[in-house]
Amino acid sequence: MPLYEFRCESCGVFEEWLKMSETLNPKLCPTCDRISKRVYSAPGLITTPSTLRRRVEQSAEPTIAKRSQATEPSSSKYHNHHDARPWMIGH
Repeated sequence: MPLYEFRCESCGVFEEWLKMSETLNPKLCPTCDRISKRVYSAPGLITTPSTLRRRVEQSAEPTIAKRSQATEPSSSKYHNHHDARPWMIGH
């Protein structure tokens, strides 16, 4: 459930955890029981700490590593019955 802000004319701002379906209805102030309207404000966004942001910006771009090309075994090795495994059938 999200946290919403409401403003009471005499007591000020208070917060309540509400279901989204309940947000359109005015709420009673928990202190004086007067009807209070919802306050619409900018969302609280989480920002990246400046030290982490600087470290990410200063880091080098990742490089693409290439595998060394291993030499492929010759196909005759697999067809030679002397080198083949005893349970393998030559193709």
